[in-house]
Order: sequence, then structure tokens, then C-alpha cells
Amino acid sequence: MKTIEKITMITDFGDFYPGVMKGIILNIYPNAKIIDITHFVEPQNIIQGAFLLQNYYKFFDEAVHVAVVDPRVGSDREAIIAESKNGIFVAPNNGILSGVLDNCNQIFKIDTDKISRYTKGISSTFHGRDVFAPAAALAALGRMEEISEPFLKKPRRIKLFNPEINDKKIRCFVAYIDRFGNVVTDLKRELIEESKGFLINDTYFPFVNAYSDVEIGEPLALIGSFNTLEFGLRNGNASKRYGIVCGKLDLKVVA
Repeated sequence: MKTIEKITMITDFGDFYPGVMKGIILNIYPNAKIIDITHFVEPQNIIQGAFLLQNYYKFFDEAVHVAVVDPRVGSDREAIIAESKNGIFVAPNNGILSGVLDNCNQIFKIDTDKISRYTKGISSTFHGRDVFAPAAALAALGRMEEISEPFLKKPRRIKLFNPEINDKKIRCFVAYIDRFGNVVTDLKRELIEESKGFLINDTYFPFVNAYSDVEIGEPLALIGSFNTLEFGLRNGNASKRYGIVCGKLDLKVVA
């Protein structure tokens, strides 16, 4: 197998831990180009990790993508490698790869006994360092066969883009809130493109094309860069202003 230069990382680890993972990768593959997507996925929020991974991997022609949001670290959940024609995904088998599995043609299980020699043992709390980082480096070098074997089960999947729609009422999912306080949902464009606006509690969010379509300090709804519905506040923080957090969100459609 050929060598892949780029290795991306998405985790919920915050500070410190990603730097250690990079050290392990570079020990094995000194010429790797490591790209931090984010290390601030909400803690244990697998759906958010899956949503973000699905939305960014397609912008890389070829890369190894390490995705670690792993509430069951140290349990019997498997560590897997999924291979597609233009990328490789290294992650726990907990559903974080749900948005990319349809494009993968081979899936492998990481043998933790074989990979342990690269980190002098495997802890029960930091598989990002002890399993996924060395696996990513070896996958990028085309050496997956040294530490993996075919995965014979179906990988775990979770439901993404699964809103409940009942007439003019919608229960959707807030998958991500960015640093500006914009609220990113799982509602795809085609489900709501005929709408004029939305009510969240008693606040009306007009459906517009751009932030500049409303006055400063006014709420709005639009299709954002994820190609799903977002709620925002021009030059403000919609999440804080309206108390919207990640998770289920009820809204009404204004036709």
C-alpha cells in the first residue's frame, strides 16, 4: 500500500492529550502532516463527532482520519480501521463512523496486543495515545496488516439526520454550536426550503439567505456551510441569547 501524507484528528480531548497523540504518530511516521480539525467536540458526544467527521472528510483528497470520542474506553468495544478509496478512518466502533461507512469498502479490527509494542502497553483510559495514534501512523504508512485483521461483524451505527416531522412541528437535533453561537441542526435543506421562518418557543427566526438580510441583533435562520438549517443572531450569540444547547430541539414551521 502507498504512503498517505496527511493525518487529521478530531477528538473531545481538549488540551494536553492531543499533543501526546501527535508525539506517538511522529515517532512512527516523522514526515506525517498532522491536521487538527478540533479537539473540542462536546465530551462524550458521539453524534456530534460523527456529524463533524462526515462534513469535513470530503474536503481532503486523501488522508487518514483519526476520530476519537470514546465514552466506553477500556471496555470490550472494538477499535477499527475503515478503508475507502480516498481515505482511511481510525476510530472506536461506537458509531462515530456512521456518516462515512457507506463509502468504505473494507473494515479491519485493530489487534491491541500487536499494537501495544509501539506504546509500551495500553492504558484503560487513553486509547487515543495507545491504540488510535499508532494505528493511524501505521495505516498512513501502508502497514495496517501489522496490527489489524478483517472485521467480520457489522460496525456500529447511530442515526444521523433523523428529524421527527409532524405537520408544522419538527423535533430536530442540534448537532453543533460553533464559537459564534450559531446553532447547527440536522435538518437538511430539502426538508424545509419552502418555509418562511421558524418559531423556537416564542422567538421568530425568519428564513433568509445571509446574515446581512436582518438587522444587527436580530435572529435568523439559514442554510449554513453544513448544508443544514442553522439558527443565528446577527453579530451575536444565538445559543446564549435563546438558551439553545446541543441535543433535541422543538420548533414550529411558519409557511
